Amino acid sequence: MIVQRRAVTAVLAAAALVLAAGCSSGGQGRPEWTGRTADATAPGTSGASSPRATGSVPPAEGSVRVLRTVAGGLKTPWGLAALPGGGLLVSSRDEGTISRIDEKTGRRTELGTVSGVSPAGEGGLLGIALSPDYAADHMVYAYFTSASDNRIVRMRYDERRPAGEQLGAPDTVFKGIPKGFIHNGGRIAFGPDGMLYAGTGESGRKGLAQDRKSLGGKILRLTPDGEPAPGNPFPGSPVYSYGHRNVQGLAWDGRQRLFASEFGQDTWDELNAIKPGGNYGWPRAEGRSSDPSFQNPLAQWPTDDASPSGIACVNGVIWMAALKGERLWRVPLNGTSASAAPQAFLAGTYGRLRTVVPAGGDRLWLVTSNTDGRGTPGKGDDRVLELRVR
Repeated sequence: MIVQRRAVTAVLAAAALVLAAGCSSGGQGRPEWTGRTADATAPGTSGASSPRATGSVPPAEGSVRVLRTVAGGLKTPWGLAALPGGGLLVSSRDEGTISRIDEKTGRRTELGTVSGVSPAGEGGLLGIALSPDYAADHMVYAYFTSASDNRIVRMRYDERRPAGEQLGAPDTVFKGIPKGFIHNGGRIAFGPDGMLYAGTGESGRKGLAQDRKSLGGKILRLTPDGEPAPGNPFPGSPVYSYGHRNVQGLAWDGRQRLFASEFGQDTWDELNAIKPGGNYGWPRAEGRSSDPSFQNPLAQWPTDDASPSGIACVNGVIWMAALKGERLWRVPLNGTSASAAPQAFLAGTYGRLRTVVPAGGDRLWLVTSNTDGRGTPGKGDDRVLELRVR
């Protein structure tokens, strides 16, 4: 299941579990929500930008301004990673390719096809992330559906090679995650601790979520080489939290607290503050529960209003991309609780929204998802947008 690689560096091996604290956000078109105070702690970043050192609570209500369309004409875009020297890498779920977009001109260059991808239903080439040592190793990590499972690989990106040949052969660092026509999870991100986190789905088999021996319906925490990370809550296991239905959003705030978005079934979608070893209830609970053994969401939405995929944390606010809900949700937090009701933006304007990534300062990159087979007629092709948010 776990592919052994080189020994973890001393720095990573020393990165034990660190107790952490929270992120923030705010509201319009307010669904039911909950302002739970949690002990969510995570050593974990993909997504914290300009943390508020003072710990001040952000405004209850915010704003979103679309600055421009960065690039259009994309087909089934899923993951996005911003390169440190400029440029955006975007994965195509169904084509199995990774492309580079020049964020200034919109010019798109295909790096290459990721071998072994077997797209079907909600599976294919999903999340991507850059190595914590990208400046030295130029490694791009990808989560994808193969013929037999979901797995995580890494590939060397060499931009000196011709277009279409810039990706090295994939090196499998972790495999054996259950696959299905639905609920493949797919978001990966490196946390502030340098460890690799992966959101998985229960592949339509509900019982996997509560089975701690299964990799389905979990958040996993791994070393960059695919081993269970030091300090994980269950010794020798990659499982960081469980009882999830389908996790597609991961982000940390400036105090290293981990947050995750999760698809519900018929009633409630969730935004959760993740506690190491926490049980998030699925399939015994969907949304809030009175069972004290389950971690309750910090906010929840009717499934028609959300179906959440990617999330990002900017200036103490969680921004959540909604697929079926076709809107961008803003959730301001006070620690690990929502400080105000969620606020909706861009409702119906750009169709299904898949991925949101900090772009520096008060800006976000936002990826649409109208070519994934469930898109809204008339919303057109898929694109990357640049937003200014508050």
